[in-house]
Amino acid sequence: MSENTSIFISSTDMNRITALLDKMPNLANDLVQLDAELDRATVLEPSDMPENVVTMNSTVVFKFTDSDKTITKTLVYPSELKSSDDVSIFAPVGSALIGLSVGQQLSWPMPNDQTKTIEIVEVIYQPERCGSLNH
Repeated sequence: MSENTSIFISSTDMNRITALLDKMPNLANDLVQLDAELDRATVLEPSDMPENVVTMNSTVVFKFTDSDKTITKTLVYPSELKSSDDVSIFAPVGSALIGLSVGQQLSWPMPNDQTKTIEIVEVIYQPERCGSLNH
C-alpha cells in the first residue's frame, strides 16, 4: 500500500501501538496493513523525531489528493477518542497518517473498497516537538 517513502515512528508510539495490536485476537485487514507499515517504519527515540512527522497525539492537516479540501484531526489511541476532531490510530485514516511527513503521500484502503491517497499538508502540533516525550 505504501509508496517507497520512509516513515518514522517513535519507540514509545511503536511499543504502545504494537501492544494494543497484540491484544487483538484477529486483526481486521486494515489493521494488518497498519502492522505492515509499522514493520517498515524507522523507529526513533522521541527526542530524535523530526518535527514534521505525524506521531501519536499530533494535530495534522491533511487532504485526499482527489480533493482540495483539507481536514484537521488529532491522532489518538482508541480509548482517547473525545470528539469529531480526533481520529483513532485504528481507523483507516489514522492508520494512514502515522509516521508520514509533511508533503508525503500514501495510498491507503478506505471503507467501501475504496483506495484513497492522503497527503500531509501540515503538522500543527507534535508532542515530541513541544518536549512532551512520554505522551
